[in-house]
Amino acid sequence: MRDGFETRESWPFECLRCLFVWEADYVVRHLTDDHGNEVEIWLSSGVTVQPPWSGTDCPACGAYHTTSFPAGYLTRHPELMAPPEPVALADVPVQPVKEISVPLERAAPPRRLLIAVGVPVVLFVGYELYENLLGPTLHH
Repeated sequence: MRDGFETRESWPFECLRCLFVWEADYVVRHLTDDHGNEVEIWLSSGVTVQPPWSGTDCPACGAYHTTSFPAGYLTRHPELMAPPEPVALADVPVQPVKEISVPLERAAPPRRLLIAVGVPVVLFVGYELYENLLGPTLHH
């Protein structure tokens, strides 16, 4: 290998399973050998890795169903990134939190769903009871 240069690339990804969005940084070594063949070597944290398009797994759930965004997409859409983890400050005094009791209200079940599921179940159970309890006496 005689000619070569390095570039730094940042690839944004999204997991299609858990919808986690993250960005991975790579160093790409572009090399040309004595015969004129061009080679790219992808590095992540100094370790040789496969190119990002050849199968990246999600750091959140481990799934291989991921997609990538165009370069710079996440800088234009920061709302897609997860909020940063809160940093605990040791020098800031912690004030006690006032407890607030809020009555919990139970959400009303969706009525259409109950009707759509309940009516066929009631009809099925009614038919089975009719056939098993009254059916033998009516057929004789």
